[in-house]
Amino acid sequence: MPHILALDQGTTSSRAIVFNEAGSIVAMAQQEFPQHFPKSGWVEHDANDIWNSQETVAREALKKANLTATDIAAIGITNQRETTLLWDRKTGEPIGNAIVWQDRRTSSYCDDLERSGGDILIRRKTGLLIDPYFSGTKVNWMLEHYDGARKRAEAGELAFGTVDTWLVWKLTGGAVHATDPTNACRTLLYNIHEEQWDDELLQLLDVPHEVLPEVKPSSGVFGECAADSIAPGVPIAGIGGDQQAALFGQTCYTPGMAKNTYGTGCFLLMNLGEEPRPSKHNLLTTIGWKLGEAPTHYALEGSVFIGGAAVQWLRDGLGIIKSAPEVEPLAASVPDSGGAYMVSAFAGLGAPHWDPEARGMIIGIERGTTAAHLARAALDGVAFRVADLLTAMNEDAGVPLKELRVDGGASANNLLMQIQADLLQVPVVRPECVETTALGAAYLAGLATGVWRNTEELAAHWKIDRTFEPQISADEAAERHRQWSRAIERAKKWQEL
Repeated sequence: MPHILALDQGTTSSRAIVFNEAGSIVAMAQQEFPQHFPKSGWVEHDANDIWNSQETVAREALKKANLTATDIAAIGITNQRETTLLWDRKTGEPIGNAIVWQDRRTSSYCDDLERSGGDILIRRKTGLLIDPYFSGTKVNWMLEHYDGARKRAEAGELAFGTVDTWLVWKLTGGAVHATDPTNACRTLLYNIHEEQWDDELLQLLDVPHEVLPEVKPSSGVFGECAADSIAPGVPIAGIGGDQQAALFGQTCYTPGMAKNTYGTGCFLLMNLGEEPRPSKHNLLTTIGWKLGEAPTHYALEGSVFIGGAAVQWLRDGLGIIKSAPEVEPLAASVPDSGGAYMVSAFAGLGAPHWDPEARGMIIGIERGTTAAHLARAALDGVAFRVADLLTAMNEDAGVPLKELRVDGGASANNLLMQIQADLLQVPVVRPECVETTALGAAYLAGLATGVWRNTEELAAHWKIDRTFEPQISADEAAERHRQWSRAIERAKKWQEL
């Protein structure tokens, strides 16, 4: 039976999962790595920490599965998307820390671009908005602030990449410098209509073409692992940015189907089919996947920067829980939040608000407010932000969503899923395998290497674990959302005060 090794490189940890031909998990390994916060609003990773942790868990997963490289048909990669790296092409060494997608240091530069009218060009060509979230302004910052970087980049001495590109480089021993469209389209530098790096965008953001990776289909062979790598000779045959990989792993292959991933952030994506429809409600039009020579599929996306990270803050910042799973029984010990609302805009607000100057806020606290109420407010806040996205997405798509497929670590929280169904007023469906980000990467790699024939075969693997039906009325859901909207308005533009 052929196996696929999926490398799932996330914001706070690296994971490796071995899948079999049935799409079932054979073995898994995970390792957290350090986060660096050198200044307010800055978030960085050491690129070598990313690689070392990913290499370690890959070897561990293969050992747990009692498999060697000869048992692996292909490797699939999925990754935190907009995190930006620059490294020396000769030595393979990073020239500085990676700038993480959550980082807000380029806010003022984004404001300058918008004032100069660059937002119109970027929106038209990329489907994105100008925001520090995306890679293009990050690489511009690196070129301006790392010593000698711009001159070296223009001379072709440096390589730029998102995390997938870095992993491919390391796995192939520096032989392959490549990415896929789902990651390229998140850089502000890639034209999603012409499906290529765009000279006009490169000029706008002052990024030299010499640093860019080659863009290859999401499902297709990128290269083979080097002789001294974790899986010598095994092809790297699938790459998908984490959220698009989850959409693919959730088998949302029909236009109008949608999924939400509850990870460090929350990401809601809806399949648009083969036409990149623009959003009228500040959502993003993004590339969903490209399978070989087949037409590219597009998606609408909305992002919540802080999802599961809000629970991590309850644990690490406030100390009201000792582990993330404790939040569910604590929050369930009260019937509601007692009038408290938590807007966890720790890194600004994403879609549909797009306010990098917003900051976190807890409002509605009374003398009787307890740790349980704050835990409930934190879960409510995550679900409310997803509801904000779905409201905008329904209006853009013109067709109300029939169900929401969910995945990610926090989707195991039954209370959160029930709150989500109540607020959305549609069923929330959790599959048996919630590791759909890694599964999507495995599917992309397996399709390219003949492990699976087509998406119909993949869709047959998808099975339901539990469906959460709404338990409150539409009127009550609307009233709760009205109160939430009052809270979120108070959190906006806080950093400017």
